[in-house]
Amino acid sequence: MNVLILTEKPAVAGAISAVLGVKNREDGFFHGNGYIISWCYGHLLELAPPNAYDENYAKWRYEDLPIIPQSWKHLPSKNKSAQLNIIKGLMHREDVSSIINACDAGREGELIFRLVYEYAKCKKPVKRLWLASMEDEAVKDAFTKLIDSAEFDNLYAAASCREKADWAVGYNATRLFSILYGTTLNTGRVQSPTLAMLTKRESDIKVFVPQQFYTVELDGSSFTAASGRFDSKAEAEQIMEACTSATITDVKHTEKNILPPKLYDLTALQREANRNLGFTAQQTLEYAQSLYEKKLVSYPRTDSRFLTDDMTKSTVALVSAIDPSAVCNVYQVINTAKVSDHHALVPTMQSIEIDTSSLPNGESRVLDMIKTRLVCAVADKHRYMETEVTFDAGGTEFKTKGKTVIEEGWKSVAKPTLEDKADEPQPLPVFSAGQIFQVNPAVKEGTTSPPKRYTEDTLLSGMETAGAEDMPDESERRGLGTPATRAGVIERLVKAGLIERNKRNLIPTEKGMTLIAVLPEALTSAKLTSEWEHKLSQIESGTLDSSTFMDGITQFVTKIVQANKTPKPQYQTLFSDITPTSKPLGNCPRCGLQVHEGNKGFFCAGKTCGFKIWRESKFWTNKRKPLTAPIVTALLRDKRARLTGLYSAKTGKTYDATVVLDDTGDGFVNFKLEFDRR
Repeated sequence: MNVLILTEKPAVAGAISAVLGVKNREDGFFHGNGYIISWCYGHLLELAPPNAYDENYAKWRYEDLPIIPQSWKHLPSKNKSAQLNIIKGLMHREDVSSIINACDAGREGELIFRLVYEYAKCKKPVKRLWLASMEDEAVKDAFTKLIDSAEFDNLYAAASCREKADWAVGYNATRLFSILYGTTLNTGRVQSPTLAMLTKRESDIKVFVPQQFYTVELDGSSFTAASGRFDSKAEAEQIMEACTSATITDVKHTEKNILPPKLYDLTALQREANRNLGFTAQQTLEYAQSLYEKKLVSYPRTDSRFLTDDMTKSTVALVSAIDPSAVCNVYQVINTAKVSDHHALVPTMQSIEIDTSSLPNGESRVLDMIKTRLVCAVADKHRYMETEVTFDAGGTEFKTKGKTVIEEGWKSVAKPTLEDKADEPQPLPVFSAGQIFQVNPAVKEGTTSPPKRYTEDTLLSGMETAGAEDMPDESERRGLGTPATRAGVIERLVKAGLIERNKRNLIPTEKGMTLIAVLPEALTSAKLTSEWEHKLSQIESGTLDSSTFMDGITQFVTKIVQANKTPKPQYQTLFSDITPTSKPLGNCPRCGLQVHEGNKGFFCAGKTCGFKIWRESKFWTNKRKPLTAPIVTALLRDKRARLTGLYSAKTGKTYDATVVLDDTGDGFVNFKLEFDRR
C-alpha cells in the first residue's frame, strides 16, 4: 500500500521526493518507496461565477442583486483540469491507503488541499504535514510529527469564509457600481480600503498649500545652531541683526540606546526590500518563495517576528555559521508566545553552504538581507551619547545637537542606507555653559512640505496597521489583508488601472480617485475590513462560528445594494467616453450593462466589454439604411429587427428583410439577413 502526499507546488513535491527517496516519476506525480507524491499549481479550484448558479446572472442587472449562493460551487481553475484529474485518480487508487496534506502550512494551503479532497469525494484518512523549513532534516522531523487533519478544521473554515466573503463583496459590489455608472468598476473587501488610503493621501497632497517660514542660523565655525521658525521674514531679519555673539546657556548629555531590529516577517522584508532595493512587494514575495523552495530560508508567508523556545540551540549555531565572530544574544529573538502559525523568516543552515553567485540577483540580495537581519537581531544594542547645546544670542534661543557613538553594536553589522547616513548627527566640540562665541548669522528661507506619496514600503505599513486603533488589544491579526495577500492586492489595483507606479511612488489614477468618490464608506473603511480579519482569526481559534460570520457578510452586502439604487449625479458620466442619451436603449448581450447612443454609434457602457455597433460599418452603409436608436433597441431586445427599403448593390433595387444580431461575444458585432419564405 502507498501513502499519497499532496503539495501545493511542484518544487516542494520534488524536494520531499528527494528526502523520502522517491525517484520514479510519471505524468503529474512521483512514486516509489511506499509513497506517491503529487502537486497542485496553487488553487486548482475556485468559486464558480454567478452564471454557474443561474444562467440569467450572465447579464448584469440591479434586480438580481445581491447574489448570495445557498450552496457554494467550485469549478476547476483555468488550464488546471488535467492536474486536478490526475490527483483525483490518485486519491481513488486502491493501493492508496491514506493521504498527507503537505500544502503550504497556512490558511490558503489548507483551503487548496481541502477543496481538491472534497472535489474528489475522497474519504480516506488524512494527516497534516506542517513545514516551517524545506531543509532535509526539517522535512524528516516533520514526517515524525504528522498531525490529524481534523485539528485544522477551524483553519479551513476561516479560509473558506475568507474566500466566500471576498466573492460576495467582490461580485456584488463590482456589479452594483458597474451597473450604476456604466463601466466595469472593480471593488473588493481589501482592495477598496487600500485604494481609499491612496486616494486620501493624493487628495491631501492636492489641497496642500505650502507655507513659507524663516529661521536664523548661526555659523560658529566649529558648529551651527538654529532658531525656531518665524512666519515673517522681517522678524527673522530683526533677530539676525541682534546676533553678534552667542553664549552657551545649557549643555545636556544624554546616553541613548537603539535596540536591535526584530527578525523579518514577510511584510517587514517587503518594506525594506522596497525601500533599499526598489523591489515591489510581489517581487520580494516571489524571491522569498523561491528561496524557501530551494531550502535556503524558512517559510516566508509569516506574520511573526520571533522564534520558538526549541529553536534556541539551532539559532546559536546558525548565527555562528554566518559570522563566527558575531555576538549572539539569542534570547532577544526567542518568544514562543509571539509565534502563531509560523516563526520569523530566517535563513537555513543550507544557505551558508551555497554559492550565492549561482542564484538570480534578486534572490541573492533578499537572502543576504535575511542573513544580515538575523545577525543584527541577536547583536548588542547601539549606544551613543547625544549632546544638546542651547545658546542665547540677542535674547533669542538657538540650539544644536551632536552625537558620539559609545558602542556600535548591531549597527556594525547592518549596512547603512542613504537615509541613515543623512540623519547621522555629527560630533560636537567640547562645550561648557558660559562660553561665548563670535557668530555669523543668516536668515534661511524654507517652505512646508506636502504629505509624501505612498511607496510600497509605506503602503504596506499602512495596510498592516489600518484600523488597528479600533481593534481589541488581544487581536492576533489586524490591518488590511494578511502578509501573504497584500502584495497581490497592490498588483490587482495596478492591473485594474486604479493605481500606477511612478518610480517608487504609488499614485491613484483618475478612475481610481473617482471610484472611491462613488463608493460608500462601508466599502472603503479600513476599520470594517480589519474587523473581518479579526473575526477570521477568531474562526481559526474556534471562538467564532463560521455561519455567524457569513450571516454578517450577507447582511452587509444586502445593505450596500439596498442603499445604492441610483448613481450620484455628479459622477454618473465621468467613467465613460460616450455621450449617453437620457434613456438606455437596452442591455448589452455580452455583459448585461446598458447600451447608449453616442456620436459615432451605439456602445456598451462597460469599457472592458467591447460591444459596439458603428453607424458607418460596412453592413449598414452598403444597405444605405441609417442605423437608428429604435433599430438598435429592437436588436438588443429581440435579437432581430424587421426592416424595409434595404438597398442591393447587385440589383440596384431595394428589398425587405429581417436583420439578425449575430454576436459571437468577442471581436466585432456581426449581422445576418433572413428573408420571408414565399
